[in-house]
Amino acid sequence: MLRRCILILSLLFAVSLLSWGQEPVVPTQSLQDTVQEKSSRLQQAKERFKQRIDDKLNEPYDTTRNSGYWWRALKHGHVDFNDSTMGYPKFVMFCYRTYMWGDRTFNSYDSTYVVGTGKNWKLFLKSNNWVDSYIGRPVKGVTQIINSNLVSNIGVTLSFMAVSVGYSLGVSNLIHGDNVSNKVDFSFTCARFTADAYYWENNNDINATYRIKSLDNVTHKVRQSGVSRKAMGLTAYYFFNNKRYAQAAAYCFSKYQKRSAGSWLAGFSLQHYDVKLDVEKLSEDVRPYFPTQADAPRVLYNDYCLLFGYGHNWVLSPKWLLNFTITPYIGYRYNHFPNADDRATNISLNLRARTAAVYNHKQFFMGIQGNADHHRYKSRNSRLVNSLLEFSILTGIRF
Repeated sequence: MLRRCILILSLLFAVSLLSWGQEPVVPTQSLQDTVQEKSSRLQQAKERFKQRIDDKLNEPYDTTRNSGYWWRALKHGHVDFNDSTMGYPKFVMFCYRTYMWGDRTFNSYDSTYVVGTGKNWKLFLKSNNWVDSYIGRPVKGVTQIINSNLVSNIGVTLSFMAVSVGYSLGVSNLIHGDNVSNKVDFSFTCARFTADAYYWENNNDINATYRIKSLDNVTHKVRQSGVSRKAMGLTAYYFFNNKRYAQAAAYCFSKYQKRSAGSWLAGFSLQHYDVKLDVEKLSEDVRPYFPTQADAPRVLYNDYCLLFGYGHNWVLSPKWLLNFTITPYIGYRYNHFPNADDRATNISLNLRARTAAVYNHKQFFMGIQGNADHHRYKSRNSRLVNSLLEFSILTGIRF
């Protein structure tokens, strides 16, 4: 009898050990019922919320046409700015009329050439690949060719109507945590004009070829770190054929170009460049030429230019668009660090070329963009062409 009790207890103990930590098996049908129950409750909550809004909008209210009628009507969704009996305050009507005047004056197109997309918001992702270069004679007796390594940025841009704001960050920043490069850009584009502002910085390594005649007159090729480059600027120009040509169709994706058209354009450009060396990071064969930070050359200048150019949209099909825009500028450059025997201000000749190909499919779009920005500076002892070359692939959605 005792042996039998011990055997039974041993079996029960073994079964409990085998089942320890195992979750109870829930029938599949019970799980499905639970999911369906939660989904049903969520749907009911949405319907109750919607019904409350409808009830609020449709409930009776005082329709007496006095000074407070517009506010009561607004709370119930009954707004009509063309109704002169609404009793709007003067400031509200001034804002509305100003907006309507601005929309008619600055954002109206010939509908046989340009139409709206029907969406106010755009969100798109961008892969931006670029290099900056500096070619010429920065100081007397020194010739150079400097190209940065290719920088790959990943960024996002959000647009509302005519306004776009974007930010991109170097892939190396994300992988290694280094502050290699980043860009910030802002643009405002309507039918008559466009304005864009930007800021970028690049601390990526450079490939330099240089010769210093006063020392050895030998060509040196080095891969160099410790050269930081920063730039910011503002460019704005007016479209003369603004009824038929839409720059926004190619670069902002807020319009559709239905028929091919182009336009002459004119405006101005303000730009600031800053290039400096960190002597502590220079390579061994370059460091002897710049023993201290004070000996290192510095490129710091402002450009003030007028521009004139031409842009054209080619409609290849209802979904495909190709654009090319070229804008030469001329003005003067103020150099913050001129040589002792040089002048601080001189004539500046610049050139900017842009191209884009866009594919539209309902609310979605994708495209490629190219940009070449060249700045030529010449003074008594200095000659320098600095350029930014970039290529972008992007895709986004309108909503």
